[in-house]
Amino acid sequence: MSMTSLRDLLINELKDLYSAENQLVKALPRMAKAASNEQLKEGIQNHLEETERQVERLDRIFEILETSPRGKKCQAMQGLIEEGKELISEKPEAAVLDAGIICAAQKVEHYEIAGYGCVRTWANQLGLEEVVELLEETIAEEKAADQKLTEVAESMVNVEAEEGEMEEEEEQPSGNGRRKNQGQRGKRMARA
Repeated sequence: MSMTSLRDLLINELKDLYSAENQLVKALPRMAKAASNEQLKEGIQNHLEETERQVERLDRIFEILETSPRGKKCQAMQGLIEEGKELISEKPEAAVLDAGIICAAQKVEHYEIAGYGCVRTWANQLGLEEVVELLEETIAEEKAADQKLTEVAESMVNVEAEEGEMEEEEEQPSGNGRRKNQGQRGKRMARA
């Protein structure tokens, strides 16, 4: 596709987002299956439903723009999904895996928020009001998903992952018979 205008750039980026969302529809069930925290698992499953609706919105946008959504593969999303698969294959402790899944999911959300923000701005510049409204719905969902992931991480998953680390440290005495990194617990708790 030759890009000679802002509209061309908009369509190109929308195709990228379309590819990204379709890759996520396939990847999110694997993430949900790998998660052990019930709130995280439920959140991923809910976001899968939102992602399917986001694909439908993109289909509607392509109808408005009278063009096809096909023809582009989102390499960035492919890489982010591969990172998540790699983490799962390393089989860390359950709470540690959950924390890693949240990190992977938030990378995805931030990528999507940035992409959708750009295309919304361009659509607005081009006077495509209906497209802007559809994109704003998706941006709101992506931001809400990111916030929910933060809440689950901070309220339970990160704490559980850290507790596993501290239990491991307590089981391994240092050379002088005292617990290894005993003074670090308060510092880590303050950072979590």
